Formats: sequence, C-alpha cells, structure tokens
Amino acid sequence: VRCLGVAPPELSQDFLKRGMYLVGGGSLLRGMAERISNETRVPVNMSNEPLEAVVLGAGHCIENYAALRGLFMDSRR
Repeated sequence: VRCLGVAPPELSQDFLKRGMYLVGGGSLLRGMAERISNETRVPVNMSNEPLEAVVLGAGHCIENYAALRGLFMDSRR
C-alpha cells in the first residue's frame, strides 16, 4: 500500500476502487482475502487459477524484461 503514495492519482483511485488480486499458494489460505481486505480497506479478488497465475506472470516478466526493467528492484543483501 506504500507504493500508492508515489503512484499517479488516477492509478491509485483505480486500485482503491477495483482492488487487488491474490495469487499463489498463500492466497488459498482460508480467510486470507478477508483479512487483507479488512486491514487495507481495499477490495481483494481471488484469481481463478492462483498457482498458474504466478507462473504466467513470471513468464510475462521474462518475455518482456526490457520493457518492464524499470519496475524491478535490486535484491542485494
């Protein structure tokens, strides 16, 4: 939610209105969507195929790395 502070206003409003999607194995935990929605006050949507969505998203990032490069952060420890 911190990233909303630096996002353009129209993007922030769209996110707050449409909500976020949960993907991955953690999204399958009972009560997770409700907890996140209650804590953030943002609508939470569940992916129809949460495990596949992670793989498809990673593949999209790899295929379009040059265009998306600016979205990634260095993970140096």
